[in-house]
Amino acid sequence: MPFPPTDLLTNASLFIDFDGTLVDLIDQPDDVIADEALRDLLARLIARKVGSVAVVSGRSIAQLDAMLGPIARSIAVSGSHGAEYRWNDITAHPIRPDSLDRVEDAFRVFAATAPGVLVESKSFGAALHYRRAPDAAVAARKIAASLGVRFGLAVQHGHMMVELRVPGSDKGVATRRLMAQAPMIGTRPIFIGDDLTDEPGFIAATELGGCGILVGPPRATAARYGLSDSTAVRAWLATA
Repeated sequence: MPFPPTDLLTNASLFIDFDGTLVDLIDQPDDVIADEALRDLLARLIARKVGSVAVVSGRSIAQLDAMLGPIARSIAVSGSHGAEYRWNDITAHPIRPDSLDRVEDAFRVFAATAPGVLVESKSFGAALHYRRAPDAAVAARKIAASLGVRFGLAVQHGHMMVELRVPGSDKGVATRRLMAQAPMIGTRPIFIGDDLTDEPGFIAATELGGCGILVGPPRATAARYGLSDSTAVRAWLATA
């Protein structure tokens, strides 16, 4: 895929995924650390007034706050695949359904029988990670699909994981919501992400006059440009 030109950053609002985009994917999601260099990069983007900066992630806002530190309060943050967001001290989120507790319990029972499978508890979702147990992929997807139908939850597939989450939102919804507010109105949305969960964000950004940038190996995607990995993402953003 073509490398994104730096003039994309002119009058742009940036929507940036977290895992696999700003930081590398690792086997243990809870061990991810937003290093000082990343926090400094986000601070420079804000200071240079490259439109506005939003981190749009499948992680919860609470998780992003813990990893990013104080800089998270200076940018727009949308967590849980668009189900929750915070900007300028205005926070909105749905009510967490009790069914997610039952899903998480069922996931833990399954993980106990599949060594290497990890359960991630989220504010508005629950995920099974099978990066360390690829042979469990089919069974993990099957139990998620069954529980999703049973409890009326959305099934979200990602890099070596499957998640059940509150329905009605995605990263495209998050992008459209934020682009409808000042100071993003009138800017060009640029969505940067690596996963299938980022495709709705690519589509929304394109329909709103911007584009998507896929991180990682080329694949079928709505993104227009590509960057190889999180290091390339940071280097490109540093040109702003």
